[in-house]
Amino acid sequence: MSAAPQTGAVARVARYRGGVVDRDERREPDPAAPAGLFADELLGLDPDDPEARAFAEHLERMRRVRPSYTVEGYLAGVSDFAESANRARGHRRLVAVVLVGLILLGVAWAVWEALIFVFGTFLAASG
Repeated sequence: MSAAPQTGAVARVARYRGGVVDRDERREPDPAAPAGLFADELLGLDPDDPEARAFAEHLERMRRVRPSYTVEGYLAGVSDFAESANRARGHRRLVAVVLVGLILLGVAWAVWEALIFVFGTFLAASG
């Protein structure tokens, strides 16, 4: 069984029941065509529209898959939180600032308690 002759950029492969379309990868891409999400899923939206760009960036962030069980994954999550907090306005930004403040307060309390324990142990052992 052989493939049918090519016509343009698409050829039909006859080896499979029902035929499979085999794209010709030798074609040069159209430089005027939109790239990325605007060519696939956001077809018809203006790539120069700020709202369409923001939605495309949102889709890219939603599709990012990182391992959350590694240090790099944790740091990437912190980076995503910081970027989203910087984009937020109004009460969402206030909530992000309060959350960060509470986290830092908890870290400061844990460090203080650790220092008290360490110094208390050393002073009790030496005295």
